[in-house]
Amino acid sequence: MTAEATRLRPHTTHNQKVEFHESRDELHAMFRMMVLIRHFEDKTYEMYTRARIGGYCHMNHGEEATVVGTIGPLRQQDWIVSFYREHGHILARGTDPKYVMAELFGKETGVAHGRGGSMHLFDASRHFMGGYGIVAGQMPLGLGVGWSIKYRDADEVILLLTGDGAMANGASHESLNMIGLYRLPVITVVVNNLYGMGTTVDRSAANPDLWKRGDMYAMHGVQVDGMDVMAVKRTMADAMDRARKGEPSLIEAITYRYRGHSVADAARYRTREEVESWRDQDPIERFYRQLSDAGMIAEDDRKAIEESVDRQVEDAVEFAENSPQPDPSGLFDALYVNPPANV
Repeated sequence: MTAEATRLRPHTTHNQKVEFHESRDELHAMFRMMVLIRHFEDKTYEMYTRARIGGYCHMNHGEEATVVGTIGPLRQQDWIVSFYREHGHILARGTDPKYVMAELFGKETGVAHGRGGSMHLFDASRHFMGGYGIVAGQMPLGLGVGWSIKYRDADEVILLLTGDGAMANGASHESLNMIGLYRLPVITVVVNNLYGMGTTVDRSAANPDLWKRGDMYAMHGVQVDGMDVMAVKRTMADAMDRARKGEPSLIEAITYRYRGHSVADAARYRTREEVESWRDQDPIERFYRQLSDAGMIAEDDRKAIEESVDRQVEDAVEFAENSPQPDPSGLFDALYVNPPANV
């Protein structure tokens, strides 16, 4: 394991009991969503290797706790701006997997009608304002949504998702500075999976403790164990309360991606020992142990969830396979609010 991977590993809670205040149904729904994201990504990887999905494709394997823990507490009126590793984010927001898979296949029935693909998933009906392929490109957009909320004096917050690699980008600094300056209801979650592509945080950040930048931006800064869904969920709930009072937060969630930066990345910059060590903290297995220890789930419950998820993912692939290709005549649709007459 690299020195950085050891240093950044947070205190693990996988051997500690958790006191649950949520209902059994809510906890099972959280567990099911984590399993759905994992199985959806497994099938996405398979479809990519079978050339059913083209372009770039970035997996969420290992990050399920950060996804479900941050998005689950949001209300219907709240907003999300994400980045290009966002398959799990849009699923956790409630978008039907078949429309997400259809988008990955480039089909007309996809969430962006086949125009976006893996890096540009979008669902305005759920206030999911998209993933963006440019590193830190989503940061000014999150700032804009936060300003809109304040301008309208609305009871809303925005979850602005970003990665550790983007924190070295100027757009991140400028956006976070303005979020703090104007005390916007923005919760910025830095999904620190230890690597920006193949570069470790220690090699890209003068101070790799990214959460400490909260002080610089007049934000509540906190680091959380991103492999523990309940720890993430409770940190997010606290941040939502703060945001509604005009105090933005900067949350650094320490997690790990099991696969490389993208499907095309063999990740030779990591050792097998490092990957296996983090797999020992798998967020799904940890949550299952927590639920089991509390008497909130049984093996039969898990088996039923796994079988249900498998059917749902297979149905999504079948839907995508049978969906039509986009009509080339719509190539220029949705480019302009008021399109020129001859376009």
